[in-house]
Parts: sequence; structure tokens; C-alpha cells
Amino acid sequence: MRPLSMSGHFLLAPIPESSPDCLLPKDIKLAVLGAGRVGKSAMIVRFLTKRFIGDYEPNTGKLYSRLVYVEGDQLSLQIQDTPGGIQIQDSLPKVADSLSKCVQWAEGFLLVYSITDYDSYQSIRPLYQHIRKVHPDSKAPVIIVGNKGDLLHARQVQTHDGIQLANELGSLFLEISTSENYEDVCDVFQHLCKEVSKLHSLSGERRRASVIPRPRSPNMQDLKRRFKQALSSKVKAPSALG
Repeated sequence: MRPLSMSGHFLLAPIPESSPDCLLPKDIKLAVLGAGRVGKSAMIVRFLTKRFIGDYEPNTGKLYSRLVYVEGDQLSLQIQDTPGGIQIQDSLPKVADSLSKCVQWAEGFLLVYSITDYDSYQSIRPLYQHIRKVHPDSKAPVIIVGNKGDLLHARQVQTHDGIQLANELGSLFLEISTSENYEDVCDVFQHLCKEVSKLHSLSGERRRASVIPRPRSPNMQDLKRRFKQALSSKVKAPSALG
């Protein structure tokens, strides 16, 4: 695989810092990772706007924030786009640190390659391994996407290669054409959103189950009232007999 080149001035777009207590239950944080020129930015814009834009300036990392609806549920969706020239073992500390922060921040991942670029396909496995390294105990969902499915004449990666890789890594695989099929792009993002939402629901249930109901403290006023009633009944009992 040829080395990926990149500018030494790369930094991801700032990710807003916020207290976990301020996060909405329906917040969804996704990251789109992959080599350069595979169509990551085009996929995100296609999903959010339904428009396909084929040419982009070199990606320096951008955070998209939108309110979207998935199966009737409103979600506060944040999608972190990432530069394509990222190498896992990058010699630039800022680059490696920014990638790790992005992976640590996100809850679900799209790993994208182009079917016309075998090198981009080979970059998927180390990206996946890096995600699992940053989230060793996490079940963060990962979907592998073979993009540019309309360029069959220039295909370098066969469909069965993508399926085999996904099976080995335990991930879902989809081959799509961002330019020709909005529905496929929408399906990819919606499925990932649903998987993250499931994790939210499971973690919420675990938190609720771990909270042991606190025993109710005895109401002292109620106890005094009952005690007085008991005493008065004992006092009244003899007169009733007389």
C-alpha cells in the first residue's frame, strides 16, 4: 500500500466540550473515516442535504450538526468528517492525537473505501483495529462501506473482498454509489444511528437496574398518630363495657 501523504498542519475541526449531564438522550455522535478521495464528504452531504457534490477542497476535518428523524425519533446528530491522509502510525503527534480524540469522541463509525482504489480498501483494517484499541470494552457499531459502486469499469476491489473483510472484523458491509443512489446512503447512516440508539437504550436500562430503590423512611408523624389511636382505643374500651 502506498504511503498516504498529508499536510503537517492538519487538525480536526473542534469538537464541542460538554458535560455528560448536558447531553440529550437522543444525541448521536458518528465519525466517518477512510483514505483520501473515497467520497467521505460527499456521503455526509448527500445524507444531510440529498445533494451530490462530486468535487471538494482537500478535507481538513469538519463537524456537521443536524436534527434528523430516524423512524419517527428526533435525533441530535453530529458527524465528524476526517481528512483522508491519516495514517494510524503517523509520525506527527498532532495528527495521531487528533485521530485518537475523534475515535474516542464518536459512538459509531463508518469506514469508507473506494472500489476503484485497492489501497483505500487496505486502510480499513488498521482503522478498525485502532477503533477497537481506543474502545477496548465498547460495542461501538462499525459499518464498512465500499463507495463509488457506479464506477464498475474502474473496479479494483471486488464485492466479495468487502464481504470477507467485514466478516473477519465482525462488521456490517454495504457497497453503494453516493452519486447515483441517495436511498443507499440514507440507509447506511440511518442503520448506524439506530445501532447507536440501541446502545443508549441498553446502557440506560443497565443504569436503572443498578439503582436499588431506597427504603422509605418511616413517617414519624404517621407513627405518632397511629400510636395515639391505639392508646385512645385502649382507654375507651372499659367505658364501652360499662
